Amino acid sequence: MIPLYHHPGFEAPLGEHIMPIRKFRLVADALRADPRFEIRAPEPVTESDLARVHASDYIAAVRTGEPRALAESQKFPWSPELYPSVLLTNGGLHSAATTALDTGVAAALASGFHHAGPARGEGFCTFNGLLVGLEKLRAAGHLRTAAILDMDLHYGNGTATLAESRDWLLAASIYGNDYWDNVPYRDVETIRHPAGPNHFEAVLPNGCRGEEMLAILEATLPRLLERGRPDILLYQAGADPLRDDPYSPLDLGPEDLKARDHRVFAFAREHGIPVAWVLAGGYTKETSKVVQVHVNTAHACAEVFG
Repeated sequence: MIPLYHHPGFEAPLGEHIMPIRKFRLVADALRADPRFEIRAPEPVTESDLARVHASDYIAAVRTGEPRALAESQKFPWSPELYPSVLLTNGGLHSAATTALDTGVAAALASGFHHAGPARGEGFCTFNGLLVGLEKLRAAGHLRTAAILDMDLHYGNGTATLAESRDWLLAASIYGNDYWDNVPYRDVETIRHPAGPNHFEAVLPNGCRGEEMLAILEATLPRLLERGRPDILLYQAGADPLRDDPYSPLDLGPEDLKARDHRVFAFAREHGIPVAWVLAGGYTKETSKVVQVHVNTAHACAEVFG
């Protein structure tokens, strides 16, 4: 069985928010009876784990709610439940990555990672769980190198910023909306951020269809091996490239996103790279469409890893 990490504490009380945080529970419920998967509870990360990646004053703001502007820099309303919830979602990523190193594949049924930078949150991402999880593994001596493949609709600017100082990491973002300084840009024709030695990008043009997306993905995947096979691949499987998403300028259906996921998992298996994946994005008013994209990711994973 493929381990999937979920906890009811993932859901902080956000009120009426465009980010449908209940989707974590809905995806877990949809997969719970499938014998190919095992739902597990993660261990939360600690403040010391966060401190390897994030500034102490930012961590304190999220924990206490003050200063409020910094505590809400990720565009979530602050509440006392926010801090324990993000310790758990970040812990889900770490638990999934730890398990993937042992078994080959695992997932965290949580999202909210790639926009968060060292000193503040952005774009519904409080702490960068991708880096928090990897740094925790490195501190324990379980990891030397890692790669991140981000296929959220939006550019993973926080991950790129954090990759700059980490020569053991190679991060790729394949996106259809630019994102920088807590602002999304629908126009992808203007690149607002240069690639760096530890991160690079590929753009999905407006109106991009399935065949074109898969061709861009196929051209990008070999670059993850340029420094040799990484010890682990973290994969952000975004639901927001879906054509129904209010932010998406792409012409991609759920079958296209499942084909994307299938190819990523097949690449990892072909090259013997442990892979841990997370949910990402998805703001369609009909939350069931977002949930189905995420469920399809799990199905694609099971089809590859059996």
